[in-house]
Amino acid sequence: MESSSVLLSPEQGGSATDEPVTLESVVAEVAARREEFNRLSHVPRDMIEKMKAIGIFRATTPKRFGGSAMPPADFLRIIERISAADGSAGWVAAFGSANTYLAALPLETQAIIYANGPDQVSGGGLYPIQPAQAVEGGWEVNGRWRFASGCKGADWLSVGIGGTAANGGGPNAGKPLTAVFPASAVQIVENWNVVGMQGTGSHDLVVDSKFVPHAWTFVRGAAATVDEPLYRYPTVAYQAEVHAAVNLGLARAALDIITEMAGGTRTLMGAPRLGDRAYYRIDLGRAEAMYRSARAFFYEAAEAVWDTLMAGDPVSLQQANLLRLSATNAAHACADVVQQAFKLGGTNAIYNTNRLQWLARDAMVVIQHAALNEANYDGAGAVFAGIEPVTPYP
Repeated sequence: MESSSVLLSPEQGGSATDEPVTLESVVAEVAARREEFNRLSHVPRDMIEKMKAIGIFRATTPKRFGGSAMPPADFLRIIERISAADGSAGWVAAFGSANTYLAALPLETQAIIYANGPDQVSGGGLYPIQPAQAVEGGWEVNGRWRFASGCKGADWLSVGIGGTAANGGGPNAGKPLTAVFPASAVQIVENWNVVGMQGTGSHDLVVDSKFVPHAWTFVRGAAATVDEPLYRYPTVAYQAEVHAAVNLGLARAALDIITEMAGGTRTLMGAPRLGDRAYYRIDLGRAEAMYRSARAFFYEAAEAVWDTLMAGDPVSLQQANLLRLSATNAAHACADVVQQAFKLGGTNAIYNTNRLQWLARDAMVVIQHAALNEANYDGAGAVFAGIEPVTPYP
């Protein structure tokens, strides 16, 4: 996997610590603590602080507010690497990309968000969209939202509300209006109890009769108010990519585990080692090819769009479509790779002490996400065919 030297060091602006914090040290600690994250159902704040120290949560903060506005492919490689150590930690780190959404807020609002520094953690639960009462200067918000990944480590939390943007016409038709609150203003209901990605802490959020000014709302996927290249990168597609990068990491971990098993001792019943079996060698070769092919398409699409933006040109519909398609393909291909590795692991893989079963459960959760499920192939096919997609896409 490529080196991720693009990360900030603590001396370049990360959180101060007694020991230097690097990507390598973060990955090692994530691997050592993944069972703790799973038990707690969230990634603790001390781990979030170490992610801040290496620049994860300033990666998509605008440069005008002290951020690094990192090229997406560089950030995706970082998420892939963390996810190879633990899918939940990679998923939470992926929310370092969420500040691309906040770039649609008025600049004055963003200045308040980043007043205490660029390392702001943004999360939220967008669905189900809850109706909001229009009041003078903004909205009165009430409701409950699901799937707020990383909410226990967030500084700012967003929720989806029904407003004129969600119901009207124009380029933002069908896109949710999003209200942003300080995390302290939102109640977290700890109810995340699932078969995979337990450590993401994707609990419910509750807001009870809170006023939000218009200046603290934005349309999810709307054009940014920040004039920097990163904020012309398609935001919804970027969110699909960061989640797909988690499965890239899980697939790499599964392949590494099953490859290490090849030269093991013969079984108690005298069966040949895995490496001595033709079906193992064939399936391992196929799985490695599937992973590398999906990964190549994934990063090719991201880098092509970034090259277009750096040349000063707009991103075309066809390019945005390839971002979504390559992300969906990567997520599903890598889930298949993990399942293949699990199958090759034989009886040993069914034990809770064997990480292959953990990887298999996490990988299945990733492809259940709306941004990556199979309906996205329909949208991609519609764009290729020159037909209007049936849902907002890409």
